Amino acid sequence: MSTPSVPTSPDPLVREQSHLTASRAALRAMREDVENLDIRDVTANWVNAEVLSRQIEDRIKALADLSHTPLFFGRLDYLHAPGAEQAEGAEGESFYIGRRHVHDADGDPMVIDWRAPVSQPFYRASKKDPMDVALRRRFGYTGGDLTAYEDERLSDPAEAATTSKLLQQEIERPRVGPMRDIVATIQPEQDEIVRSGLSGTVCVQGGPGTGKTAVGLHRVAYLLYAHRERLARTGTLVIGPNASFLHYIEQVLPALGELEVKQATVDDLVAQVEVRGSDTASAAVVKGDARMAEVLRRAVHAHVTLPTEPVVVVRGSRRWRVPAYELEEIVRQLKDRDIRYGAAREALPQRIAHAVLVQMERAGEAPDDRVQDSVARNSAVKAAVKAIWPPVDPAKLVLRLLTDTDFLAEHADGILDEDEQKEILWAKPVRSVKSARWSPADAVLIDEASDLVQRTHSLGHVVLDEAQDLSPMQYRAVGRRCTTGSATVLGDLAQGTTPWATRSWQEALTHLGKSDAVVEELTAGFRVPTDVIAYASRLLPHIAPGLAPVASVRENPGFFEVRAIEADREVVAACEELLKQEGSIGLIAADARIPALAEALAAAGIGHLGPGEETTRETRLTLVPASLAKGLEYDYVVLDEPRAVVDGEPDERTGLRRLYVSLTRAVSGLIVTHAAPLPPQLD
Repeated sequence: MSTPSVPTSPDPLVREQSHLTASRAALRAMREDVENLDIRDVTANWVNAEVLSRQIEDRIKALADLSHTPLFFGRLDYLHAPGAEQAEGAEGESFYIGRRHVHDADGDPMVIDWRAPVSQPFYRASKKDPMDVALRRRFGYTGGDLTAYEDERLSDPAEAATTSKLLQQEIERPRVGPMRDIVATIQPEQDEIVRSGLSGTVCVQGGPGTGKTAVGLHRVAYLLYAHRERLARTGTLVIGPNASFLHYIEQVLPALGELEVKQATVDDLVAQVEVRGSDTASAAVVKGDARMAEVLRRAVHAHVTLPTEPVVVVRGSRRWRVPAYELEEIVRQLKDRDIRYGAAREALPQRIAHAVLVQMERAGEAPDDRVQDSVARNSAVKAAVKAIWPPVDPAKLVLRLLTDTDFLAEHADGILDEDEQKEILWAKPVRSVKSARWSPADAVLIDEASDLVQRTHSLGHVVLDEAQDLSPMQYRAVGRRCTTGSATVLGDLAQGTTPWATRSWQEALTHLGKSDAVVEELTAGFRVPTDVIAYASRLLPHIAPGLAPVASVRENPGFFEVRAIEADREVVAACEELLKQEGSIGLIAADARIPALAEALAAAGIGHLGPGEETTRETRLTLVPASLAKGLEYDYVVLDEPRAVVDGEPDERTGLRRLYVSLTRAVSGLIVTHAAPLPPQLD
């Protein structure tokens, strides 16, 4: 294997640079071809023209050449033509592997999309299983310029397997700005998850720095490549824990040419009412319990009343009478079908009308569908439906459950005990839905009630990141969005920092409605330095006893130091020290400490950003409340007062998990500063 520096003979590198130049020119030509399309005479009407125009605009965006992003990052030289018999003398081919497909004027490929089947050996081939690859070449870039290459002759038994220096450098490269894609560094175990099929749900348990978020995003990109037509109809969605996290990851898929994937938080999904209030931890735990689904189901269906009076339909001079016992049988049949409340309510007038039509036919008449629709709209039928199966407003229903002691007791009987019922009841009466101070957990209850009334639309695929922090009711809310599709669930049980954090993936997947999902575990750490992850792993026996610690595979052990300090100016000094290094810096502290540290930074003349704001060359320091640190990464981190991070949570276990998250945000180095004693679990 050659070194990742410019070789003695410049010819191979010059040839590769020429191919890069030609490929960029071909990509520009592809974009220009789309820009020059004339659609004035190819559409039937203005609606079709508008749709086609938007598709063309999206295609133009997808063909953008990002100057500082390598167009291709590798090359595969096959021993034989892919798919051909490996006969003696069969000629192999070379393929450049990159972020998107690029072809020349004749349609011949110059760069192959990393998701194509022919690209798979770039990630999976090894000396033990070369997959018919003679040579794998990796490229090194400085900015957007190709400056180095490195060869691995997989089919040469005389060449020993070695670690790729370029791959290691790319993994450890400092980062400034939002999260970037990892197409050049996907590892075999990650690639297996990325390329898993659309029909199955995959749950990825991964510790800090194992790349689970990147794997989930790249799986979406792969599925859109392999099943584009289907997912274009059904839709895809990425769900993250908060807006800062979504902003951090939002450029990954567009960089891969995928522009149509929507992003949201769980709160966004269930936003049917304005959330202005909050719950105590104990109340939120009860509201988030899966048992609330049965309470809501009982409350919704309690509105159905068995009829005691007949329905009399007058048409002309004739009167048609549907007796109460027949109406009761219709209602029981609809209830037994276990369909949505709203769907059953819509079916009821048609069922009553059908009973009338049966009487008409017995009397010698020949009614058709128009007569049945007319009878279904009859005022007597409408009145009966309103009395038997009245409409239900989900928000009003939940409001009544939370404010009416007797109503809650009736429908929670045998499900919630008295203390639990008291816990979720509001102390003060509320006049209306609009004036209510709804909490996030209340919004999830309303979403559940809405689904009981009317089925929630299902997407083709959903990625759920930081899933360990969801309540059972939140899992149900997400599961409703992929009932007919699949999901990629990403998380780390050790990083659960909510009082309702999931205890096992099987339990979580059951609430999601995907109990048959495959659970994969990533244990190789690519982002967090060895010394840092080893220090943080001291907490694992206390927060997730059965979980395997992450094993860092980085060659660079990273910078790690624990400093006893006396004043905030020493925290600022640590930040100033790290700002001399290349890359991003995060100052993470307990939420209560943020104002004091912001003041100390301002006094020292050091500018800083908030979580989710994009770092620049000029402003590389981000001040991060510990509650928002999850999912974020920085080249260097100063962690202020671990004891305060732990004490800022409702209980010690949750606090230790929050500390574990905060300790593992560093990619290159970590300084822990403390005036108070460290938590004993770190000893």
